[in-house]
Amino acid sequence: MLVSAKEMLDKAKAGHYAVGQFNINNLEWTKAILQTAQEQNSPVILGVSEGAGKYMGGYKTVVGMVNGMLEELNITVPVALHLDHGGYDACYKCIEAGFSSIMFDGSHYPIEENVAKTKELVAAAHEKGLSIEAEVGAIGGEEDGVVGMGECADPKECKMVADLGVDFLAAGIGNIHGKYPANWKGLSFETLDAIQQLTGDLPLVLHGGTGIPADMIKKAISLGVSKINVNTECQLAFAAATRKYIEEGKDQEGKGYDPRKLLAPGTQAIKDTVKEKMEMFGSIGKA
Repeated sequence: MLVSAKEMLDKAKAGHYAVGQFNINNLEWTKAILQTAQEQNSPVILGVSEGAGKYMGGYKTVVGMVNGMLEELNITVPVALHLDHGGYDACYKCIEAGFSSIMFDGSHYPIEENVAKTKELVAAAHEKGLSIEAEVGAIGGEEDGVVGMGECADPKECKMVADLGVDFLAAGIGNIHGKYPANWKGLSFETLDAIQQLTGDLPLVLHGGTGIPADMIKKAISLGVSKINVNTECQLAFAAATRKYIEEGKDQEGKGYDPRKLLAPGTQAIKDTVKEKMEMFGSIGKA
């Protein structure tokens, strides 16, 4: 059964580790992440962007697939199904479809409007038992057409949004989505520390977890980050393993073209990547 992400993240914040949000893009992705979480006895958050939701045939399709797997694969660790960077309308659609958690990304609105819409969605989500994440300060890079430069959030604005009753908060601290450019300046720990001091026990979220060095990840966790989002890294691992399989001509040996065989190395690569991240975040054995 899907659970809200609130309890697992409150536990992570108190225990100084982080829970990974791994974005899902199809059945292989979902199965690989759920099986790894079960094998490692780790809580996990499945992230679904608006674009991925559309690609998989709609939010209800995603909910049906995930709920079916939880039952059929005997997944007993805590699993949250979370809308990633949701617009206002998408948040309501996911509440209705049966998601257990949503993120409202109002970072592109003026702060007053972000506050008003977040407040409304907090009430709507909590009424149905969902957890809700809000964002202050745009996360850089490109994700589903959303482009930002990796700004740092204003700690006072973070406090304003935190006080609306959100369950966790994504704050820009110089992080970006996708691959990090060579001239990236690194995370702003001063900003993170200032935000943490104003928001107290609230779990903080680090978006764009791909390619951030392990020492920075660990430092961010020590400063209150309890949820780290990973997407690009799994995509790169999946693509590399699939490329290798085809370049080695395996798809032309016997029934190597069968999608179950063709996608197996990529699926295993996702499992390996997820396990590696769970080790780094400290969530193994914390289910």
